[in-house]
Amino acid sequence: MTYAITQTCCNDATCIAVCPVNCIHPTPDEPDFGTTDMLYIDPKSCIDCGACADACPVDAIFPADRLTGRLREYEAINAAYYADRAPEPALASPMFHPWGEPAFSRSLPADFAPLRIAVVGTGPAGMYAAEDLLLHTNAEVTLIDRLPVAGGLVRYGVAPDHPATKGAGETFARFHAHPRVRLRLGVEVGRDVTAEELAAHHDAVIYAVGAPADRRLGIPGEELPGSVPATTVVSWYNAHPETGADAVDLSAGRVVVVGNGNVALDVARILVTDPDTLAATDIADHALAALRGARVREVVLLGRRGPEHAAYTASELLALKHLPGVDLVVDDRDPRTGEAIDAAAPGDKAALLRDVTREPVDWTADPARDRRRIVLRFHSAPVEARGTERVEAVRVTEGSSATGTENGPETVAESGPEIAAGLLVRAIGYRGVRLTGLPFDEATGTVPHEGGRVKGLPGGYVVGWVKRGPSGGIGANRACAEETVGTLLADAVAGTLPPPTGTPQAFQKLVRRHSRGLVDARGLAAIDRAERARGRDAGRPRVKLATVPELVAAARGGRWFRQA
Repeated sequence: MTYAITQTCCNDATCIAVCPVNCIHPTPDEPDFGTTDMLYIDPKSCIDCGACADACPVDAIFPADRLTGRLREYEAINAAYYADRAPEPALASPMFHPWGEPAFSRSLPADFAPLRIAVVGTGPAGMYAAEDLLLHTNAEVTLIDRLPVAGGLVRYGVAPDHPATKGAGETFARFHAHPRVRLRLGVEVGRDVTAEELAAHHDAVIYAVGAPADRRLGIPGEELPGSVPATTVVSWYNAHPETGADAVDLSAGRVVVVGNGNVALDVARILVTDPDTLAATDIADHALAALRGARVREVVLLGRRGPEHAAYTASELLALKHLPGVDLVVDDRDPRTGEAIDAAAPGDKAALLRDVTREPVDWTADPARDRRRIVLRFHSAPVEARGTERVEAVRVTEGSSATGTENGPETVAESGPEIAAGLLVRAIGYRGVRLTGLPFDEATGTVPHEGGRVKGLPGGYVVGWVKRGPSGGIGANRACAEETVGTLLADAVAGTLPPPTGTPQAFQKLVRRHSRGLVDARGLAAIDRAERARGRDAGRPRVKLATVPELVAAARGGRWFRQA
């Protein structure tokens, strides 16, 4: 028996570090690490020890002979990665393999005084940085988030029907009550404290604020009601406190989603999944109620390029293929679509569409009332959203020859059909926003840096999407954080960090004075208990509190803020 990695792989390489026989690839020191959809276990080398399964933060690894249902495919997917790979040299024993020279990149002088580090953002990037500091140094860490609850992308960005991926949050949560951590939630840099004040009370500040804005299509009608970014839809069904319960209108039978990355597939899947299935997840109460009464029967995914260039991962496409009660259809009006699928080599994403129904779709007809379906339309881009008071239709290109990105039409293409739809969702990427007190590159939507060190801001560092742009999933932040923390510690040893002028006690008083909804570690634990209790009453894992006042009230539990 061997093990296999499945759909929820987060690519953070924790499994690689514990494997005694080096049977998981690509490894961080291999050139294709970070470019593959997931990691893969070599069935010929695996010795069935289970160390990788125990270490996986998202429960993505299982014994191959115990895979059932849609996960059965992953045994072959893991093996296929090694089909054309040159075999490793034969070794005298399967328990030994070549090891590189030991490296101690996180070592500090024995007499080095503890650093006080602030980490702004409690999503995966910020928590990987905090984890690195706490496990490898004696640093004291202040975790800051503008929301009164921790989690960031894990809590508000992962689809509710991916509970295993959300499990990464449990891994990070163990650091919230760490004795060298102080939680300061409900504190916004630029509103409650300035970047200068933050720096004055810490040896260094790591900004892990993500890329919260959306990219625009740049087409007429984009501002109409009924045209929303995927960020809104995702935060809506995840109970983000800054997104209202009425932010998404599901009164029409058809939805058009522009883009074919994983976020686009998440949105499409949630909109057509049986609400009774979603009721077993932590989806927002208001979203679940809206989906129960929704008229949506069809979601159209527009991809500017062909299936061979689709941005989604193979695992997310496989999830669509196995969605109960939902048909998956490829609109093959453009001959290049079918040609690419038929010509795809085994293992290519386009090859996964071979057994999917292909048919020319009649966009003049209303969606069928007796079935739900997702339509993949490649080589097509939106050119106009039409409607009087709100979106009523989307005019798209037909047979576009453009080969650019999903960011709207860049070349003139043949005019195509008008697709009747009551909701237009743009899922063409995220973008960072300027943070007061930090330099910002408008072209890339990131903070200029060198190895994570903010240019022109001594003691300032960045990690995650605000550092590298909106690319890579949860696990990609581990390597990103390692680089940033390594740069920070090198600066500390070199003596280039500006010494803080304020004390931890002074910073506590500062944030208490300016933040009306301050939440500490005890408050966060109270929120968790309250949500889990609501979930037990409803037969669900948890029912999220969906507004800032609700979160703060649960955190206080009838008491005022006390020191963590």
